[in-house]
Amino acid sequence: MEKSPDWQKKVQEMFSVCSEELKKTTAIGKKMLSASKANTNLHEAYEELGALAVEAMKSGELKWENERVNKILKTIESCQTDLNSIEEEVNEIRFKQESQD
Repeated sequence: MEKSPDWQKKVQEMFSVCSEELKKTTAIGKKMLSASKANTNLHEAYEELGALAVEAMKSGELKWENERVNKILKTIESCQTDLNSIEEEVNEIRFKQESQD
């Protein structure tokens, strides 16, 4: 039986296509990792800016009369109060159970 060079050519083409697709996928993956890092940095920068703005408004260093900003500040204060209350309750539960052991 004679060996056909056609199947070798097809296998080489398949490897070539797979290799190119792998290169594209790797390049896209690298870009996605870079985008994720940039997005994380952006989120952290906004968070820090927001915290600084809140502190500056509380101290009177920054005045920002805006209805939406005032709503956000009230939400922040409410969440901080809720978190403090939850922390106190958790500590009560934790220390009450420890003293009973």
